[in-house]
Amino acid sequence: MSRYVASFLLEVGFNADKAHNIVKECVDGVLGGENYNQNNINQWTASIVEQSLTHLVKLRKAYKYIVTCAVVHKSAYGFQTASSYFWVTTADGTYTIRWENGTMNCIVNVFAIAIVLQLTKNVRLKPLN
Repeated sequence: MSRYVASFLLEVGFNADKAHNIVKECVDGVLGGENYNQNNINQWTASIVEQSLTHLVKLRKAYKYIVTCAVVHKSAYGFQTASSYFWVTTADGTYTIRWENGTMNCIVNVFAIAIVLQLTKNVRLKPLN
């Protein structure tokens, strides 16, 4: 049992570079080559969020992830976002990527909240596949 506990708990450490690469690849794959179209926004944002989450989970880190995505028509008025959080800065993490082309802006936020487990002697863990 301790072998599985140790390997799971050691997988804490939010890597912003990996998050950047994952999210950028997802955004490029969904929005690359597209022009802004209001009819596609729901599909695009859902795809970006779902793909990003899928790839983040595959990192097998001890985190709960929250991914948000906003896509807006590019205009002279700009696009501003803000977020605030209260957490353990040595374990939790966040990353924001800004993506744009000639017709739209996209902002994706990734929040990673470390999972802290308290194990008792009666807990049985199964190995991850």
